[in-house]
Amino acid sequence: MTQSKIRPWIINALVAAIYIVLSVGPAAFNLASGAIQFRVSEGLNHLVVFNRKYIWGIVAGVVLFDAFGPGASLLNVVFGGGQSLLALLLVSWIGPKLTAVWQRMVLNIILFTLSMCMIAWMLMLVGGATAFWPTYLTTALSELIIMSITAPIMYGLNRVLRFSERIGK
Repeated sequence: MTQSKIRPWIINALVAAIYIVLSVGPAAFNLASGAIQFRVSEGLNHLVVFNRKYIWGIVAGVVLFDAFGPGASLLNVVFGGGQSLLALLLVSWIGPKLTAVWQRMVLNIILFTLSMCMIAWMLMLVGGATAFWPTYLTTALSELIIMSITAPIMYGLNRVLRFSERIGK
């Protein structure tokens, strides 16, 4: 394999590792799973706005944390990984039709917030919640807040790090 083919694999492995590390802090305060989730790591979802090749690193981070972190279960892996994959694929499909980065970031925030219905449903299935709508409200609101806070941070980091160039064309 040439360096250009290995680079995306290495960068995605680093993204997955960073996702896990950024999830550990909120997990210590019981804020990484359940009806209220403030995973700072969710800010990495914005990487897809810059290059769709980041999808696999983000999803790998979600799946690994959901498999081995607090609340680990097969349903958590399937629903958490599935929700992230679905939202990221939608952003990578619709996003290129939007001209400005901020528009793609807003799309990303909206899709991730709406798709938290999958997490609320999963919480109902595992008995972590008793009513769908209040659970969806809290998970969606948590996601909206963390994604909105991290959007300008990722935008600023991109100006310095140039995410689209880091992973390759």
